[in-house]
Amino acid sequence: MTTEFILLRHGETEWNALGRLQGHLNSSLSREGLRQADALAARLSTLAFQALYCSDLDRAVQTASRIATRTGHDVRQDPRLRERGMGILEGLTRAEARQRHPEIFARYEAGAPDYAIPQGESTAQRLHLAVQCLEELGARHPDSRVVVVTHGGLLSGLLRDCLGIPPTTPRAFSVLNASWNQFDLHEGAFRMVTWGDVNHLRGLSLDDT
Repeated sequence: MTTEFILLRHGETEWNALGRLQGHLNSSLSREGLRQADALAARLSTLAFQALYCSDLDRAVQTASRIATRTGHDVRQDPRLRERGMGILEGLTRAEARQRHPEIFARYEAGAPDYAIPQGESTAQRLHLAVQCLEELGARHPDSRVVVVTHGGLLSGLLRDCLGIPPTTPRAFSVLNASWNQFDLHEGAFRMVTWGDVNHLRGLSLDDT
């Protein structure tokens, strides 16, 4: 049995536009982010799918709620779909993080999967939770299409894991706001089908990951 997951990154937030690391902190969708969410909603209104899930962080809930307004689905939240917790780096721009916590930021940028930011978590911890959640959703919705609104870091981790790209390899792909990414779950394994589709957007979508 195969579950088709349409994994969406949330719309642009005020902090995305300012280049601030969000992690588990909340920042509302910007005007552009609201437009992006509505564009996703319009596209999904023409596609049959069984269920709509999202991270419990405000930016994902806002995006999913605007989709639900068009499609009529209930929005089901799950904290396992959150962005990686950035701990003491949350709320800082990259320049501020590099200046205030140079050693910690350097280890964060190096991409070691098991490095947990102080008061935060590692990419491996977050990916484990996300995969666990998606596998449960696959079992709950076999042979179905499921839409999930989540975050850039989680999507990046899933893509690397799926394609066998080492976490420490410099990123050579974009993770755009309001992007459409399809992963099929078949016999316990994920297969990437579509990545970074933003055909529903008229303007540029921000990659701040």
